[in-house]
Amino acid sequence: MSQSSKAPDFLVVIPARLGSTRLPRKPLADIGGKPMVIRVAERAKQSLAQSVVVATDSPEIQAACDEHRIECLMTSADHPTGTDRIAEVAQLLKLPNNALIVNVQGDEPLIPPELINQVASTLAAHQECAISTVAVPITELSEINNPNVVKVVLNRAGEALYFSRALIPFVRDPQTHQKIEHLRHLGIYAYRADFLQAYTRLEPALPEQAEALEQLRALWNGYRIAVHIAPEAPPAGVDTPEDLERVRQLLARP
Repeated sequence: MSQSSKAPDFLVVIPARLGSTRLPRKPLADIGGKPMVIRVAERAKQSLAQSVVVATDSPEIQAACDEHRIECLMTSADHPTGTDRIAEVAQLLKLPNNALIVNVQGDEPLIPPELINQVASTLAAHQECAISTVAVPITELSEINNPNVVKVVLNRAGEALYFSRALIPFVRDPQTHQKIEHLRHLGIYAYRADFLQAYTRLEPALPEQAEALEQLRALWNGYRIAVHIAPEAPPAGVDTPEDLERVRQLLARP
C-alpha cells in the first residue's frame, strides 16, 4: 500500500504499562536486542500513520522510547483500560474531534502494517461509525467453542451486532451450518477522537461486565462499530514466556 492509495490521515497510539500478571515487565522484554514495545512501534511506523506514539505511566518505558527515538507521552497511572489511556493522549495532543486514532496493543511485535492501514481505512469509510475493528473467519470447532476466542456477528452493513465469548451465531439446525460464517474478533481498533472523550464518561455496561469485553460498552450505549474482515489472522501476540520465545525465534530468522 502506497501513499498514492489515499489512505486516511491517522495516528497510532500504543498503550504500554509494566503491570502484567502472566509476563512481568512485558513491554521491556528483550526481542533481538530491543524492548518489545519498540518492536511494536517500529512495525507501526511501517504503516501509513502520520505519527506513532507510545502512551505509558512508566518512566522506564519512556526512557526506552527516548533511547530509540520513539515518541512517548507520560499518562496517568490510574487508567482502568488502555482506551482511557488513549483518550488522555487525544486530550494531550489536542486532537480535533474527527481525528482517527488506531490502538495497537503493546504486545503485538509482529502486527502487519497493512492491518493497521486497513482498520483506519474502514473507519474512514464508515462515517456513521465511532469505532472500527477487525475479524477473521474461523472454521475449527475447537476455536468456535473456546471462550478465550471472542466471536462477533455482523449486520448486512458490516457493523457489529454483538461480541461474545460464546458460540455466536448458534446454529440450531445443522443443515444450515454450511451457510454460516463464524468470525473471530481481533483486538485492534480505530477510534474517532470525540468518541474517546465520550467513552471516558460512560459507565461499564452489564453485558460488558458479564463477558469481560470492553467493546460492549460502546454497543450498549448506541455507538456503531465497523468491522473489516481480514482473510487470515496475523501472527499471535505475546501473552506468555512461550509466546515471547516464539517471537524471538521468528525475528531471529535471516
